[in-house]
Amino acid sequence: MSEFAVLNSRAPRIDAPAKATGRAKYADDFSMPGMLYAALLQSPVAHARILSIDTSKALKLPGVKAIITAKEAGLVKYGVSPARYDETLFAHEKVRYVGDEIAAVAAVDQATAQEAVSLIKVDYEELPAVFDMFEAMKEDAPQIHAEFPGNLNAEVHQEFGDTEAAMAECDLVVNHTFLNKRQDAAFIEPHACLAVFDLDGKLTLHTSTQVPHYVMRTLAMVLQIPVGNVRVVKPYVGGGFGPKCEATPLEMSAAMLARYTGKPVKGIYSREQVFLHSRARHQFYAEMTLGVKNDGTMVALRNKAILDGGAYTSFGIATVYYSGSLLGGPYKLKAMKYDGYRVYTNKPACGAQRGHGGVAHRAAFEQLMDMTAEKLGMDPVEMRLKNIMTTGDMTINELDMSSLGMKECVEAVRNGSDWNNKKGKLPRGKGIGMACGFFVSGAGYPIYRSDTYHSTVVIKMSEDGGIANVLTGSAEIGQGSDTMVAMIAAETLGIPLASVRVTSGDTDLSVDLGAYSSRQTLMTGHATKEAAEQVRDQIARHLAEAMGCDASSISFRNGNVMFDGQPGDFEKIRSFYIKEHRGWTDPPTGDYLTFREAARLAYLKAGTLVGTGKYKPPRLGGSYKGAAVGTSPAYGCSAQIVEVNVDLETGQVTVENMTDAHDCGLAINRTQVEGQMQGSLSMGLGETLFEEVKFDSRGRIINSHLGEYKIPTALDMPNVKSIIVESKEPNGPYGAKEVGEGAIMPTIPAILNAIYDATGVRINELPVTPERLYMAMKKQTGK
Repeated sequence: MSEFAVLNSRAPRIDAPAKATGRAKYADDFSMPGMLYAALLQSPVAHARILSIDTSKALKLPGVKAIITAKEAGLVKYGVSPARYDETLFAHEKVRYVGDEIAAVAAVDQATAQEAVSLIKVDYEELPAVFDMFEAMKEDAPQIHAEFPGNLNAEVHQEFGDTEAAMAECDLVVNHTFLNKRQDAAFIEPHACLAVFDLDGKLTLHTSTQVPHYVMRTLAMVLQIPVGNVRVVKPYVGGGFGPKCEATPLEMSAAMLARYTGKPVKGIYSREQVFLHSRARHQFYAEMTLGVKNDGTMVALRNKAILDGGAYTSFGIATVYYSGSLLGGPYKLKAMKYDGYRVYTNKPACGAQRGHGGVAHRAAFEQLMDMTAEKLGMDPVEMRLKNIMTTGDMTINELDMSSLGMKECVEAVRNGSDWNNKKGKLPRGKGIGMACGFFVSGAGYPIYRSDTYHSTVVIKMSEDGGIANVLTGSAEIGQGSDTMVAMIAAETLGIPLASVRVTSGDTDLSVDLGAYSSRQTLMTGHATKEAAEQVRDQIARHLAEAMGCDASSISFRNGNVMFDGQPGDFEKIRSFYIKEHRGWTDPPTGDYLTFREAARLAYLKAGTLVGTGKYKPPRLGGSYKGAAVGTSPAYGCSAQIVEVNVDLETGQVTVENMTDAHDCGLAINRTQVEGQMQGSLSMGLGETLFEEVKFDSRGRIINSHLGEYKIPTALDMPNVKSIIVESKEPNGPYGAKEVGEGAIMPTIPAILNAIYDATGVRINELPVTPERLYMAMKKQTGK
């Protein structure tokens, strides 16, 4: 018999019926009587001083109910990290990118609101702008924020060990540079929200977000109302991938307009506005140097990073730290040096996207490893296995590998892809490449400094004992977190999955920091397990009293009660139950006392049965500056081997096979784990071959719709073999940890290494368009 009755199985998602039948309600599906519609006035120029704003003509338009600018909204600074609050809801002195918000309108319908926006007159004094991160760092570059000279938003300098001395010990030193492009998360559902104040002055915002808790706090801060008077409710969400990890001007404008008008106000971003708001993947430039011994032992790594941050900070402080700190794993190093710079430019702000901060630098590092292995005459897989970390190791920057199935992942993809029979044996034009990945299972600290719990969960039993209601503020955004907490609750209580009901994404239910940094399985799952244990123990205690036995002899599985593993003599209990509940339609039968009978009897003794759970990580990481970023209770890891076919006449790349292994600690739901792995592969494939947000010479996005911004479709996906590796993480609920983001890490470098294997050409700039690869091959051959 399996250790688990519910976990580690292939359970259907509990939200599948609502989504498959179209009954699921997304933010844009919500409406209320008397509702108004919001529209935003956004800057048409990239950098300009605002000389005047005239709303008088717009206010006279029939149907317009309110217009707000910085004058009405105030100048409360906000952002993501308290260390860099550099935004106000509306620009007040100057605009810093095409799309910067200047005013918001509330009107009786969307068309009227949009027309009113067009009637607001703004006089600008246009200023020189800078759109390139390298140009922005030059001494004579236009200054975007007066308080950040040199357009330097943040810089990080960390060194562990003596890097120069370690490099001097090496037999071989290899350099590599790499440049990715700005990428959009391209989720299907644009941001949308509905704000309403009730008669008691309490604000409720229904919004498409990954982080109801942080949106609640930002709304309270910007609108200057108590946190307890703000409720944020997340309905079904059509994807997030990072850019829905912070409060948007749309949400704050809708809330502020609702307060001004006394009416519910709805706001929706167009697809173009989603691109303008952005907050997706930074453009990264990386210079890396790796020093090794002749036998392939890695000794020292030097890494310089420059990040194009756009006009505001957003998640940028964490991003520039992450890009250095996560390179510490999954390999052993004697010394490591990191210098990171995040630079302001006159473009939309960048923020977090799947694999926050780590994806581009992992791509650079894993290519550098292949380049080094080639110079040493080593097999790339063998070089990785020689340097890989295992459970119990600690990275040089003090990240603790409490579990790490990295070696198992590498061996799994080597065997699963038939690497040994393909590497070096494929004809020109066909190639095979591999890479490894490494990522956190939740951030070790909240975004703001606080001792708050990262997750709390309440489980309340129905009065009849038949349903466990899980109440959580966690954010189901399509990744399957509701099903995950339901399965953990069911396993812990010993009841079928169908006996659990989950209500999530509501700040009135519990504290939960939301869906980011791949934290919910470990953290919300942990809190769920604790809450369920409380309920289970209460039921067992009351049942033991009634039966005259020790509570420790009672266990629950599949909705049945067992006494020392046996059905026990429960006739007296069942007779009481049946007499007490005459008229109920479903009297219990069978050879076991049911969980429902036991829970009902406990309710009759104690009243409503409630359990509460909580989780926050212990103190993690070192004492050096920036140690808080990159620390996590656990780390996931992955390995991939990719096979490509390159058309040598056109440069067209076709990814044919992907073999992927990921260590998720314990697979709560094996089907969902594979789904997350395959989603990561799809996203990584798109970022490698297609995706780039393009700007014209004036800072305007020229491909701000999904007709021109290409993402992979089902037709682009190759054959994928997903291999789950389980390492039993001691800090995770039942041994589980992340799979949400880390699986994307190896995809880009594995494809790039495979392209090199196919062509002999090393591509150092994304995306690998046919033109870019063709020109590189042409340059190599001199034809």
